[in-house]
Amino acid sequence: MPDPTRPSDLVLGIDTGGTFTDGILLYYQSRQVLATHKSLTTKRDFAIGIEQVIDGIDIEDPAAINMVSISTTLATNAIAEGKGKRVALLLIGYDPELIASFKLAGRFATPNFYYFRGGHDLYGREREPLDLPGILEKVTEISAKVDALAVSSYFSPLNPEHENRTYEALAANCDLPIVLGHQLSTKLGSVERATTAALNASLLAALRDFVLAVRRALEHRQIEAPLMVVRGDGTLMSDAFAARSPVETIHSGPAASAIGGRFLSGVDNALVVDVGGTTTDIALVEQGQVAVSEDGATVGDYKTSVRAANLLSIALGGDSHIHLGSNRDIRIGPERVTPISYIAWQYDEVLSRLKALNRRSWDQVTPEGLHYWYLQRKPADTYIFTSQQKALVRFLQGGPKPVPEIIKHLGVLHISQIDISELFRREILGRAGLTPTDLLHTEDRFTPWSATAATEALQVFAKSLLRKVEEVRREVWGQSTEIIVRAIIGFLTDLKLAPRGTKEDSGSWFFDNSLYHLHPYLQTTFTLGLPIIGIGAPAAVFLQEVARVLHTELILPEHHEVANAVGAVAGSVMVAEELLVYPRISEQGLEVLGYIVQTSQERLTFDALDEALIHARRLSRERALAAALRSGADNPQVIVEEQRDGIDTIRVRAKAVGNPRLSG
Repeated sequence: MPDPTRPSDLVLGIDTGGTFTDGILLYYQSRQVLATHKSLTTKRDFAIGIEQVIDGIDIEDPAAINMVSISTTLATNAIAEGKGKRVALLLIGYDPELIASFKLAGRFATPNFYYFRGGHDLYGREREPLDLPGILEKVTEISAKVDALAVSSYFSPLNPEHENRTYEALAANCDLPIVLGHQLSTKLGSVERATTAALNASLLAALRDFVLAVRRALEHRQIEAPLMVVRGDGTLMSDAFAARSPVETIHSGPAASAIGGRFLSGVDNALVVDVGGTTTDIALVEQGQVAVSEDGATVGDYKTSVRAANLLSIALGGDSHIHLGSNRDIRIGPERVTPISYIAWQYDEVLSRLKALNRRSWDQVTPEGLHYWYLQRKPADTYIFTSQQKALVRFLQGGPKPVPEIIKHLGVLHISQIDISELFRREILGRAGLTPTDLLHTEDRFTPWSATAATEALQVFAKSLLRKVEEVRREVWGQSTEIIVRAIIGFLTDLKLAPRGTKEDSGSWFFDNSLYHLHPYLQTTFTLGLPIIGIGAPAAVFLQEVARVLHTELILPEHHEVANAVGAVAGSVMVAEELLVYPRISEQGLEVLGYIVQTSQERLTFDALDEALIHARRLSRERALAAALRSGADNPQVIVEEQRDGIDTIRVRAKAVGNPRLSG
């Protein structure tokens, strides 16, 4: 039991998911949960949802909280939705023809990239003099058109001189934030490093504002405690470090859910499946650790150098839109919409419309009548509307309207004729429709909103298909099971199964027969050799059949509904310091003159390899330990590892790990 005389034990964990923001208050040492709360995530301003969660937890003594830790989808969402700031990427020593021939330009995460002479070779030798005048001239030309600068020089991890000189010159001549590639990654992949630098620069302002907003929310409630942020690999970093390296928060939320699932269940080897409102995230826990991808996280079309949890996210959740495909077959997602039970709970007229729609005969009912648009917030005065957008916003000020009525009001023939993409992107308008969350309301398994509206909507949907309600339910839950099982198999095997019913593919036939027992004589099964840890409020419903099909156990630990928030405080603080050791080669490339130890700040030369390695081990250890202490680790332990990178380069990596340091 926790000791009430030890207030330093109390911590607050918060997770901002795609649909809900979860909060949890617990004693750190005993992990006893004192209170939890869920609130809808406000993507236009994450701090609003966070404040609602803090208020919902109703903290009696704010001064007793001695750490706050938060996981956030801000970086992942901003990248996926293209909402980052405008960045100019300065590429030093890159070959434009090579980039063009391999069609790599689209991977830079910004359309504003520029080539300059300079860069180094595989032994850290200057290939060409740095074109500093050209860089300064270009930045002067574009400075009013971008919000930040990213600099990536060829082989900068082996010699960052050109990046450092560029930084000094730019800092003296402009006020834009500047990000250097070698400070984010020591990996030699030039495109991934440039992409990481550009993404980091695009996220700087957003995460800085996010951290400041969280800080203000805490200060307003007299909570004075260290603020930590979850990295994409599940470890923790200080808010100051996160503000400098926001790209490291890619996959922060799913990583927190995996750690929270492992912690709450006490199971060291399992598949963690987090079913949220927007996505289902799958991660592997082995020997108590979340499996991490050293190759670098991928978000959307962008491959980065960021170390992150090895996970798979699929567009399936409680708020996935249930609609009809082109062949009038039932589809789930990938679009997320607000459940119709929620919108009807907020607006009485929606329930009245649904009842009226349900009273019509089957030939007068279409599923489009269940698709509503509504005004999420009043647009800013600076927003420039088209005449059609103005008419739409005015129409929706009277409350949510079904799409057929909107089409009629605007005098168009089809939804595609309405200019709406920007209104939804800016979250001025929202969409509502039939979702699995509504089905849960009809089954009395989750009823925070209007179960009556959900029932009416499901009956309308079934009537439009000339099918019974129970048939629709079975189809929706059966599809959900198939989607998740297919994703799990693909995640664990790294293979992509062909679509359902592909006769030529034996693997797909095996899959279909395992789920649906299609063949009268041949029996096939998949057996998962790990239990599934279910995370998220809808996990029990979505995953029971998944576990049965995979012949494994489903574990739903206590507080699994808010395991993401638990994971936000259950992680360790980890800082890695990586140095490169490689030979110093003569100009002719025939003679080894010594060995170089390259850090992010300095370049040291030694006569012998042993001497260089001894120095690299000591220096990496010292730097990792100091950085971990600055980042909020309590009594961190340091492990030094060495790895060959290519023929000549040795990567010396010191990893300092410790529990977060609590105040008090």
